[in-house]
Amino acid sequence: MGLLGRAVPSLVVLSCLVLAGCSSSGSHAGGGSAGKNGASAAGPSAVAGSAGAGGSVGEIPVGAGPRSTYTVQEQPPAGSCHYRMEKGEPLEDLKCTPGATSPAVTQANLATTICRKGGYTKNIRPPEAVTGKEKRLNAASYGYTGKMGDAEYDHLISLQLGGDPNDARNLWVEPADPGHKPGSGVNNLKDPVETKLHTAVCSGKVTLKAAQNAIVTDWTTALSKLGLAA
Repeated sequence: MGLLGRAVPSLVVLSCLVLAGCSSSGSHAGGGSAGKNGASAAGPSAVAGSAGAGGSVGEIPVGAGPRSTYTVQEQPPAGSCHYRMEKGEPLEDLKCTPGATSPAVTQANLATTICRKGGYTKNIRPPEAVTGKEKRLNAASYGYTGKMGDAEYDHLISLQLGGDPNDARNLWVEPADPGHKPGSGVNNLKDPVETKLHTAVCSGKVTLKAAQNAIVTDWTTALSKLGLAA
């Protein structure tokens, strides 16, 4: 009786320890499993978010590039585009004219494209028979009512900076600069900025992409943002 009395409590204690151990182990394993599942769920989400933030957002569209034959490109609906003003200068509507680069021009082939001796743009420029019609349509898109001879049908990213020759996203009717005498023809301050950027790209002072981004964002500040003399 004494032995049995002592044995029963021992068995009870042993059973409790075993059960407690299983319960404790199960609880810990469950917590660990939840932790792993939580980390697994958060991991891909964080990676996807990072990729989205640093991916194609803000990237300049890529056009079709030079063609042996050009056709008139469809323009935005009449009145749907609106000029911005910066320092008194008219800027493009980024929704209508976000710019477009040419796939034929890259940082790796500058020496054989835009920086080659003898020039590059002459043989890839669309004919006036095409751009003249596009210019009239684009003037309606922007609501431009001034003299057509004073406005330039401008490549936002110029051909000498690797802009696409005939992508509608890279062309806009650029009004004359403030103070321009009506009827005196095209004379825009954006043109010398493009030339200075071209020189900087070909001399290795700035990258092609940096120059393209600067001209699309705001050509009036492009040189200063890149640390180039105006």
